[in-house]
Amino acid sequence: MSIPTPPPERQSAYPHQTPPTPPPAPVADPTMVYPAAVQPAAVQPVPVAAAPVAATPTGPSVDAGRFWAGVAATALVTALIGLVGVLIVDQILDIELVVKDLLGTGSTGAAFVVGGVLASVLAGGLLHVLVLSTPKPRAFFGWIMFLATLTAALLPLTWTDVLESAIASGLVNAVIGIAIWSLLLGVLSRTLRPGTLVD
Repeated sequence: MSIPTPPPERQSAYPHQTPPTPPPAPVADPTMVYPAAVQPAAVQPVPVAAAPVAATPTGPSVDAGRFWAGVAATALVTALIGLVGVLIVDQILDIELVVKDLLGTGSTGAAFVVGGVLASVLAGGLLHVLVLSTPKPRAFFGWIMFLATLTAALLPLTWTDVLESAIASGLVNAVIGIAIWSLLLGVLSRTLRPGTLVD
């Protein structure tokens, strides 16, 4: 009886290969200068510029010199209005004007001129005080001037029974009052110091 012999060991189709050797690590050349590694800078918050704050005026809120120069110019305008009113109504239209000559000027024209000047100065002083002491000077001054002008226009009706003369005198007074009112508000707008808010 024959004993089977084991089959011959199967040979690999591929010859035995040794793993490739890694290339040698590069050696730093001491003569070379290498750039330093750049580290990311820490993120800094971007400064935000603060909004400019309006400077608060430390002195009076009105340029007193220019303001009172405007009051003087207003007084000149009202004096001329009174003079022109008397010239038109009394001399051209031949309507007699009635006036209470409290200062004893002895003339209708002079009474209107002096009255207009005094009214302008008093109104200017009132406006100056209101600006320095009240929160809404324009509103207060407007109401005061409206009522004062209305009173001056209606007063001649109580001085004479001649309706024509009373109405003509009231109209002259009303024009003077409106001129004072509008001119002084314009003067105030031009003489306020920067940063002053006036209603």
